[in-house]
Formats: sequence, C-alpha cells, structure tokens
Amino acid sequence: QVQLVESGGGLVQAGGSLRLSCAASGGTFSTKTIGWFRQASGKEREFVGGISPSGGRTDYADSVNGRFTISRDNAKNTVYLQMNSLKPEDTAVYYCAAGGILRTTPTVYTYWGQGTQVTVSS
Repeated sequence: QVQLVESGGGLVQAGGSLRLSCAASGGTFSTKTIGWFRQASGKEREFVGGISPSGGRTDYADSVNGRFTISRDNAKNTVYLQMNSLKPEDTAVYYCAAGGILRTTPTVYTYWGQGTQVTVSS
C-alpha cells in the first residue's frame, strides 16, 4: 500500500512557475512508476507526464512538453513536477499516481493522491 500526498499548488499569473511535490509513504516507492494527471472543471482527467522508477525515462503530454519537467528523489520518496511558462489552460487539480508501468491511461495506476489545485490567472 502506497500513500501519496501532493503539495505546492496555488495561484500564479500566466507565465509564472510552480513546483508540485508528490510525497510517498508505505510500499516500495523506488519500484513505482509515478504519473501526473490533471482534471479541469467539467473535463476528464488527462495525463500530464510520468517518470519511470529509476528516473531514467520520462514522458510528457504534448500540451506541456518543453514547459513541464518531472524528476524524482527516491531517497526522499518524492517526485516533483516543475511547471514553467504556465498558461490559464493549465488550471486544474493535479494528481500524482503510482503504478507499475509508464502509460498515459489512468486505469493502470493503482494508488492516487488527493490532488492539489493549480490556478493560472491571465
């Protein structure tokens, strides 16, 4: 059993930056793929990006590629989502999730955090 807690969300102006953290407890964090997803009001949850257990592989949605960066520190059981050049359309609740393989589909992730709100003002 893995528990995930996101933090770092907030209100930022367009063009600004935020860094989200996903802290894990329980289970074997270093063996888990971590995915970041977001869900805007009235929309379906969508894949933002993910990172392999070792951190050697990352994958990003086209909409954030080049602006967002995912990294992990297995010694601290934490994954980070660095978000730069934020746009109003990035406004959403952001979730981290743990699973066995790096995929864009939410259903392959077993454990989920409670989410953190990111609001980007124009």
